Amino acid sequence: MTDASLENPSASDPEYGDLRRDIGEVPAVELITTTAVHLMSAAAVACGLDEESGEDELDLDEARKLISALAGLLTASLPYLGDHHARPLRDGLRSLQLAFREASDHPDAVGKGPGEDLTGPVYG
Repeated sequence: MTDASLENPSASDPEYGDLRRDIGEVPAVELITTTAVHLMSAAAVACGLDEESGEDELDLDEARKLISALAGLLTASLPYLGDHHARPLRDGLRSLQLAFREASDHPDAVGKGPGEDLTGPVYG
């Protein structure tokens, strides 16, 4: 790979223009939803919810960051998502917030957990 290809991806990949056009055609709701699902999946693994690895992969510091980022994305996006898309994402976020609290040796107080400053308190 040359320095020119690092600075200008289209220099090394003739299909770059096609990819750029493809991503430009994806609706914003789909991009937001896909990003949210990736954040949810990563947070679930960090909370030790992965069936294969379980608590071996427990990383609550990473989970806190991921859940907070998810809460921010969903809070900012709710006006655009509509109830059809937002409801399952909010349910997933709430489940992750509760799983985080359950996985913590010293759980945060209600309203002080990851993302709760954006979503409001989560009661379980």
